[in-house]
Amino acid sequence: MITGPGAGGFSMLSHLECSRDGSRHDADVVQGTSPLGAPLLARYDLERVAAAVEPAEIAGRAPDLWRYHELLPVRDPARVVTLGEGMTPLLDLPRHGARLGVPTLRMKDEGLVPTGSFKARGAAVGVSRAAELGVAGIAMPTNGNAGAAWAAYAARAGIRALIAMPVDAPVITRRECVATGAELSLVDGLIGDAGALIKAAVAERDGYQDTSTLREPYRIEGKKTMGYEIVEQLGWRAPDVILYPTGGGVGIIAIHKALLEMRELGWLRGDLPRLVAVQASGCAPIVDAFVAGADESVAPPDPHTVAFGITVPKALGDFLVLDAVRSTGGTAVAVTDDELLAAQAALARDEGTWVCPEGAACFAAVEQLRESGWLTGDEDVVVLNTGSGLLYPDTVSIDDVPVLPAPR
Repeated sequence: MITGPGAGGFSMLSHLECSRDGSRHDADVVQGTSPLGAPLLARYDLERVAAAVEPAEIAGRAPDLWRYHELLPVRDPARVVTLGEGMTPLLDLPRHGARLGVPTLRMKDEGLVPTGSFKARGAAVGVSRAAELGVAGIAMPTNGNAGAAWAAYAARAGIRALIAMPVDAPVITRRECVATGAELSLVDGLIGDAGALIKAAVAERDGYQDTSTLREPYRIEGKKTMGYEIVEQLGWRAPDVILYPTGGGVGIIAIHKALLEMRELGWLRGDLPRLVAVQASGCAPIVDAFVAGADESVAPPDPHTVAFGITVPKALGDFLVLDAVRSTGGTAVAVTDDELLAAQAALARDEGTWVCPEGAACFAAVEQLRESGWLTGDEDVVVLNTGSGLLYPDTVSIDDVPVLPAPR
């Protein structure tokens, strides 16, 4: 736990706002979605934040995501639940960038946070706030990584965790849940089926909160710190383009939220980066909606991709993803499984880093966008790798590795 002075000034959280109609809601009680069924977004007293802290002061704080605590929802620093998450490297990729024709290519590597994926950010803040508000247990459906992260942080906080995931979810994420004592169920179906199971279970359990994607307000707050970190690591300036693998869409929504907050604070000037939502062609509802000019997505009939973390047929926040992409002059791109696996292998050979298939999809998208001319090669481009390749060992075959007799 972080220790320090009393709660006053630690968080400048003011209220929650419906993402559909802008209505205001109480931030100091347990909340789900708005009365319209839309995600609730945390809002802060940004004038007070600007008066209380400057970027130069943040630079001297501990190298974790809680360095931005005024812009996070936990009121009392003693209630912060942490495993040291945040401040992941922003790596230059000169060899791979040269290969793709994008010399200034960087990767924000979320494979180095606790539990091996960016989901730890949302879990750290979501669990901290849930525990602060008196929640006895968290319950959620997951494609794997989020469940593993929330289970770990629930254990750290001393609250219970109920996790449901598709039976095809990565095995390591199941093991992570079991290791940290979560109550885990596997569902013969997709994440929506797991969500139905969780909804029914929460209705029968006192004190449990449904922490499904965007059905509680604070996961997004943890993930928005990726945006703050990128800007801080670049000397309080933004790159030209940010690519993000998009399933439920929380990450790209969160980064957009961070960019807007920093601009209002005066910490970021000029145009916002163009945001690119990347999906796999086997499950690309956001890309289809973007191309069609629609405001919401339609679930594909047979969603499938090796990039299991972005197999989300219908995202609750799809309209927010589309707004983030369109309002920044960005785009939405789909790549095939063959393309993303080839990109994963090429990046590992070029730079020695083994990224998850979701992150690899973004590198395949960089190549596609460069070939189409959407990227000219002069841009400062940041790719989000959302997890370690170690979580998906089956994406790399070792069947052809020779077995040699021992020397005599």
